[in-house]
Amino acid sequence: MCKGLAALPHSCLERAKEIKIKFGILLQKPESAVDLVIPYTEKAEKPAKTQKPSLDKALQWRDSLDKLLQNNYGLASFKSFLKSEFSEENLEFWMACEDYKKIKSPVKMAEKAKKIYEEFIQAEAPKEVNIDHFTKDITVKNLVEPSPSSFDVAQKRIHALMEKDSLPRFVRSGFYQEFIK
Repeated sequence: MCKGLAALPHSCLERAKEIKIKFGILLQKPESAVDLVIPYTEKAEKPAKTQKPSLDKALQWRDSLDKLLQNNYGLASFKSFLKSEFSEENLEFWMACEDYKKIKSPVKMAEKAKKIYEEFIQAEAPKEVNIDHFTKDITVKNLVEPSPSSFDVAQKRIHALMEKDSLPRFVRSGFYQEFIK
């Protein structure tokens, strides 16, 4: 056991220096904003400003992911459900792609493309989506010259995955079942 600085054995001093270095690394500011991992945030969890849809509209969500995603209330409910399952990355990617398509400035488009790639596409990304290598390769090639359609293939794959997997789970969930009662 280490007691007092003067009496510290060599191994305790080395250990203290290691800890100091590790804390120093953690406390360093990134050299640029690109080094920051900034998650895509969407304030859709609380659909307070949107009116609760009719039962008929909500029942249509069972058969159409697009109708669910086009309704602010449905989108917020779906996102809350996915967050409860720790599986919101596909929806966040899809939403980031929708926002990306609206960008007009080539410079801003390139910046957003890089951010989306680093957050969702690259290997070991913080919110890596599950796409096949073929789709990933096409997306990377599209990003050489970013355009509004750069992520279209990947976005369609993720949409299909959500339609096949996430939507049926949502429809069976308490989130949806309570809503249609």
